[in-house]
Amino acid sequence: MSNTSGNSKPSQGQAPKRPSAARPGTQQGQKRPAGAQGNRPQGGQNRPNGQKPGSKPGQKGLVRPAPKAKVRKARLLVARVDPWSVLKMSFLLSVALGIVTVVAGVVLWMVLDLTGIFDDVNALLGQILGTEGGGQTIQELVTLGQVASMSTIIAVINVVVLTLLSMLAAVLYNISASLVGGVGVTLTDD
Repeated sequence: MSNTSGNSKPSQGQAPKRPSAARPGTQQGQKRPAGAQGNRPQGGQNRPNGQKPGSKPGQKGLVRPAPKAKVRKARLLVARVDPWSVLKMSFLLSVALGIVTVVAGVVLWMVLDLTGIFDDVNALLGQILGTEGGGQTIQELVTLGQVASMSTIIAVINVVVLTLLSMLAAVLYNISASLVGGVGVTLTDD
């Protein structure tokens, strides 16, 4: 019993019939001539697992390494700097520098006092000046409170001066950048 209709079920032992798709070089419904090469290997020409088409039978296919990503480069110009943002940043950085100045002054005075350097300087001044020095010591002339207050005054002056200078520098940069185009920066993607 032959199976001629496309919708009927195949009988036992027969594979189901699939509709054939058009292949290059053939029309729909035409069969290839016997002996013509197709895209699939014939029954006795099965490839072993892992072998690429066109490779020799004993040779394994090599895995290609992934191509390296291209490094992107962008050339930018800093054409303008906002003076207000420069003012804020320079103020914060100069306040931090002022705190460091006060702490460094106090710590330096304490280290000099603990290591006995003030006593050595007092003895040296006593030998040089004799009794004419009035018998005053350096600790009486330069106390810890005086050092802290002087460091604070210096820190406040530094905050004002550095903030104004950095804002002035931003304004001058904007003027010069308008003339020459600004500073070129190259950014890369690593």
